[in-house]
Amino acid sequence: MGTIITLVILAVIVFMVIGIYNRLVALKNRYENGFSQIEVQLKRRYDLIPNLVETAKAYLSHERETLEAVIAARNQAANGLAAAAAQPGNPRAMTDLSKAEGMLTGALGRLNVVVEAYPDLKANQNMMQLSEELTSTENRVAFARQAFNDVVTEYNTYRQTFPPVVFAGMFGHPTNASLLEFEDHEQIQQAPKVSF
Repeated sequence: MGTIITLVILAVIVFMVIGIYNRLVALKNRYENGFSQIEVQLKRRYDLIPNLVETAKAYLSHERETLEAVIAARNQAANGLAAAAAQPGNPRAMTDLSKAEGMLTGALGRLNVVVEAYPDLKANQNMMQLSEELTSTENRVAFARQAFNDVVTEYNTYRQTFPPVVFAGMFGHPTNASLLEFEDHEQIQQAPKVSF
């Protein structure tokens, strides 16, 4: 009778450990898939930017520095995406991608300010269509990033709970996955400065 109880307890423990392993793998696969959705949308964004710059070139010949900054930031962001795609959830890769995306967003913001000063460019059909596609893509990126961050949070929470925390390192899940943030948290926390 004691042997049967011991075997039942061992079977329960084995099934529990198998369940923990399977859940960790499933959650990791979900956040990696979530990142691949971000990757698709960011690549689409990066593909639109050269078209936007080419359309603007004819009107902004003396704004060459702004156009070159946009292309340079786009290339750096594309490199950051490639590195992050190789290791989704890796804290360093996510931080590097986040910084590169911040620089690209800043460069695109400066381009938008310049475009506002040129009514003919702003009214150009290609420019309007590209701007609309870019805005739509950025909305998709935000949605995909939120979905990714939700799954990463679920993975991290499960990984940190007991008993998974005991087994996670043994099963190849030694660290938490990192969220992908495109905003600077310190900058968001500061009150805006207004001067008259």
